[in-house]
Amino acid sequence: MAGQTARLNPRIAALTLVTFAFGSAAFIFAGILETMAADLGVSTAVAGQLQTAYVLTGALGGPLLAWRLGHIDRRVLVMTGLGVGVLLHLACAASPSFAVLLPLRALAGLTGSLAIPGATVAAAALSPPERRGSAMAMVSAGMTLAFVFGVPLGSVVGATFGWRATFLFAAMLSGLAFTGVAIFMPKVSAPIRPAGGRISLRTVWPIYLTTYLMFAANMTINLYIAPVVRVGAGVTGAGVGAFQFLIGVGSIGGLWLGARAADRGAGKGWLVQGFAIQAVAMTLHLLAIHHIAPAGLASIMLVGLAIFVASSALFSMTPVTQARLVEATHAAPLAMSVSSSVLALGQASGASAGGLALAAFGVPAVPAAALAISLFAMAAVGLSFQRRVPS
Repeated sequence: MAGQTARLNPRIAALTLVTFAFGSAAFIFAGILETMAADLGVSTAVAGQLQTAYVLTGALGGPLLAWRLGHIDRRVLVMTGLGVGVLLHLACAASPSFAVLLPLRALAGLTGSLAIPGATVAAAALSPPERRGSAMAMVSAGMTLAFVFGVPLGSVVGATFGWRATFLFAAMLSGLAFTGVAIFMPKVSAPIRPAGGRISLRTVWPIYLTTYLMFAANMTINLYIAPVVRVGAGVTGAGVGAFQFLIGVGSIGGLWLGARAADRGAGKGWLVQGFAIQAVAMTLHLLAIHHIAPAGLASIMLVGLAIFVASSALFSMTPVTQARLVEATHAAPLAMSVSSSVLALGQASGASAGGLALAAFGVPAVPAAALAISLFAMAAVGLSFQRRVPS
């Protein structure tokens, strides 16, 4: 009964809408990236840097905002981030050129770094100690729901009404989250800074490195899913949304497996295995792009399998790294904020790597770059990640 109460708590549900809105907005245009690039008069690789700007400003600005605004009520922070986000998404929809759109996306990413940590802290503060972990997990699941519903719907909206409509859709989602928080979320005072204790860099840097490489490898291909699906499966337009839906389905399965692994105290072995599975998924993408499978249903199934496996691998590793970080730092706010920034930096690096590969060598180079990062990550994690957290 307690588990049901935590899951159905309207305050936690409203906070889940926050991560859902920002998670959807982050990738809202991925399915129509080629069409948008053509309309803006830039290459697909250059248009992909709209994602880099979004996550990079959040990664760099998040810890600074947490430090400067740490004393402000969490409800105010979350609503401010959502409200400004609505305005910026509307401005993106009206942008006359790529040069105007790029800084607007950068500012939109900064609002996410303000609202998402505030929502996570509020979820912990509004839940009893025995349900705190479930509440925070539910808020984090908003990102997963974004891949299941928000991002695919954005692709359908963009294919039907044009790329500008995707940003209107993002504004609508942020507005919905704003309304939910305004109605259901009470005031939440800033957390009290714990006294004493230092975090060992030797303990946490392998965890940060793993988080960075996880998202760098995955985002190298996820942002450029439209050209990868077009070449590998022969699917374009709104059909790309179906493949993005598979990302969400895979992430749900991966989170379930990863949560069970984290409960068992999984560590290095699980993470190395996850990167190995991710490398297999990128290999499947390469096979599809080189038309190993016959055109039609066979190639569609091969690309779908690659997307599902890659997403499952990524999200099966996430709970393990988070659990290890909490164990190592006792959930110190700065450590958790830096973790979010490292994740965002991984996304930005992956978006840049995929864009460079696409611009230099074409679509086949995108999964090849992701494969190279996955193989490097296997070796790096195997050498650096500690089996146990030192006392």
